[in-house]
Amino acid sequence: MDRRQQKTRTAILNAFSMLLAEKNYNRITVQEIIDAANVGRTTFYSHFETKDDLLKTLCEELFNHIVRSEIDCTHTHGYYSYGDAPESTFCHLLQHLQQNDKNIIRLLSCESSEIFLRYFKKSLNNLVRSQFVNQGWKTNPDIPQDFIINHISSSFVEMVQWWIQGNMKQTPAELDYYFRAVIEPIF
Repeated sequence: MDRRQQKTRTAILNAFSMLLAEKNYNRITVQEIIDAANVGRTTFYSHFETKDDLLKTLCEELFNHIVRSEIDCTHTHGYYSYGDAPESTFCHLLQHLQQNDKNIIRLLSCESSEIFLRYFKKSLNNLVRSQFVNQGWKTNPDIPQDFIINHISSSFVEMVQWWIQGNMKQTPAELDYYFRAVIEPIF
């Protein structure tokens, strides 16, 4: 994609994100997205086949950025310029959420949050699988790995919702401590 195409794509994603913060996904029309992004219908459809495709792309960009940054340990956004990065994958992820990268908190707490939470959980499943299960963490052999991955991801999503609803009073380190204290007996 050239710069102009990237700029147009970003405008569409930003307009869509803004509309999602204001109203339910099902009530947003392609025309509203086009108007908010100030692009033509043909331009919109040259970037995205459908509104669902746009939603999928938005979620992938939001969550994959966070998850990729966790997998790539060199990517720290300057969080640790004065010290070591935390040992916990979950703490790093919570720091991204606290910084509200790309207004993710607004999207996780908007009317359409169930859609974002579903994508978030899917991304977390991949993170848990790559960071824990594939790294050789020992689990109870009687419990299927998919069950454990789903349990950890679901618990993390619920914890983030609880944190957001409580106005994020706990620090990422505190929340990480709570979460790890609850999931470590699984391993």
